[in-house]
Amino acid sequence: MDKPTVSVAILGQTYKINCPKGHEADLKEAAEYLNNQMREIKAGGKIVGLEKIAVLAALNITHDMLSNQKYARSNEQQLRELTSQLDAALTHQTKLVNE
Repeated sequence: MDKPTVSVAILGQTYKINCPKGHEADLKEAAEYLNNQMREIKAGGKIVGLEKIAVLAALNITHDMLSNQKYARSNEQQLRELTSQLDAALTHQTKLVNE
């Protein structure tokens, strides 16, 4: 099964990337996000060299992703606890009504 080729531009360089059919828009969005992150780092003027800019952007994006995962796990735990409390309250209420 052929994978479509998508052209994306990152810091003025064009890359042709194969991606699964139906995911072209996702790839373009990811490339645009990466391009913006790299442009911000480059505009800071302290980092020189495309490779260093790319590595720093990758580290920043990875840090954000890991922080979001931790936040999501924390929210899931809180939701489980609240659901448990709600179930206990409903069970107690049902027992009172049936008495």
